[in-house]
Amino acid sequence: MSVFFTADTHFGDHRTINIQRRPFASVAEMDAQLIARWNATVGPQDVVWHLGDVARRPADVAALLAQLHGSKHLLRGNNDPEATGLAAGWASVGDYAEVTVDGHALVLCHYPFRSWNGQHKGAINLHGHSHGRLKPMPRQFDVGVDPHDFAPVRLADLIANGATG
Repeated sequence: MSVFFTADTHFGDHRTINIQRRPFASVAEMDAQLIARWNATVGPQDVVWHLGDVARRPADVAALLAQLHGSKHLLRGNNDPEATGLAAGWASVGDYAEVTVDGHALVLCHYPFRSWNGQHKGAINLHGHSHGRLKPMPRQFDVGVDPHDFAPVRLADLIANGATG
């Protein structure tokens, strides 16, 4: 079992293609690629923390989750109404979490923090929201799909590649 992180999938949202300059000709193509890349990366027994902004239409979320591998936890983002968290298929739903993965203390939230619990003791902040456009800070990583080839990412890969922001 591996643990993955992702954010800002924005399934079904045509605005994201234009605003974020995603390389897809249509929403259908974007959604198909997001699903394919998720399932090529994540196995059925893996765990995924989705750090918010799942989909444009909450009514679509349960069907999307059924297509995606892994046990899925949601930390809501600014584009996630209550109905997104109520959709069948989430292992847990919240706004913030502190977890330990591979011996690293993690502070998880949709939003990037300027400072976070345990920051000066080595804790790492994982976030979404910024679509890869924030100036990097030590021990802070944007796990959104835009800077990660539209797929979930492992903590070890973030650390090894020095991806921040």
